[in-house]
Amino acid sequence: MPSEFDLIRRHFTRPTRHTDLAGGDDAALLRARPGMQLAVSTDMLVAGTHFFADTDPEDLGWKTLAVNVSDLAAMGAAPRWAFLALALPGADEAWIAPFARGLFACADVHGVDLAGGDTTRGPLTLSVTIVGEVAQGRAITRGGGRAGDDLWVSGQPGMAALGLAALRGEAALTPAGRAACVAALQRPQPRVALGLALHGVASAMLDVSDGLLGDLGHILECSATGATLELAALPLDALLHAGADPTLAQRCLLAGGDDYELLFAAPAARRDAVADIGTRLGLALHRIGTLTDSPGALRLRTRDGELVPATCSGYDHFG
Repeated sequence: MPSEFDLIRRHFTRPTRHTDLAGGDDAALLRARPGMQLAVSTDMLVAGTHFFADTDPEDLGWKTLAVNVSDLAAMGAAPRWAFLALALPGADEAWIAPFARGLFACADVHGVDLAGGDTTRGPLTLSVTIVGEVAQGRAITRGGGRAGDDLWVSGQPGMAALGLAALRGEAALTPAGRAACVAALQRPQPRVALGLALHGVASAMLDVSDGLLGDLGHILECSATGATLELAALPLDALLHAGADPTLAQRCLLAGGDDYELLFAAPAARRDAVADIGTRLGLALHRIGTLTDSPGALRLRTRDGELVPATCSGYDHFG
C-alpha cells in the first residue's frame, strides 16, 4: 500500500505557475504582485453532507476546487494558489487518481497552483483553502449595495438543486434536462471572468451557494438595505423545460443551493454596462429585482403586482 507521501508525489505534485516554493517543505512560499491584496477563502466538503459517497471522483475533484474558485470570483479576485487537505478512509488509488485529475482540470482552467496541503485517514472530507489576488481596494464585497441598485444573477440558478432532486428521486425530469441539471450540480462553473469584468460596475456581490434568497440576505445585512424581487423576471424557463413543475422550479431557483452563480447589485445607470459584459462573455445576466431603503426587508412582487414577504430561505448547516 502506498504511503501518504507516495500518494502526494504521485497524484498531487505538478509544476507550478506562480509559486516560489510549493509542496514538499514545511510551508509554501508565495509572492503577491505589487499593488495587489490577497483574497483567501476556505470551503469544506463532507461525504453524506455535501455529496453522495458514490459521486464520481473526477467530478468531485473538479467541484472541490471549483466551489473555492467561486468564492474568489464573487469578490472580483483572480485565483492563484490552493491548499488541499484530504481525510481519506484509505489509500485507494483507483479513487484518488480520478479525483486528482478532476481537481487539476479545474486548476488548469483557472490558472491555480496547488501549493500544498495535508492528508490523513478519516471519514471522507475534502477541504481547500484558496488564495487569489485583487488590486488594492478593488475587491467587490457584500457591503457596497445602495437602495435603488438593480439586482442581477448570472447563468441559470436552480439547475443544481433540480439535479439533486432528480438524484434523490424527487423530480422526474426529461433525459436531457436530468443530464444538464446533474452536470450543473457536479461540475459547477465558477464565474471568474464575470467577477473580474464587474470591477467598477457592481456595488456588491456574492456567489449563490446556499440558495438565492438566503445568500441575498447576506447582501442586505452587509449593505443595510432591503430588496424586492420580481417573480416575473426570474429565469424559470430552463427549469420548466427540464421537466420541473412550476412550484418545484421556483423553489429550486429561490432556495436551492450549489449554483455558484454570481448575485450582484449595480446602479441602475450601469444597466448597459452589465448587458455589454454579458454579451462579451456569452453569459446570460438576469435583472431580477431592486435594493430598497427598508433594511432587512425582503419581498417578492407576484405576477399580478402584489408584494408578499419572502417565505423560503437558503441552506443552513445547523438549521
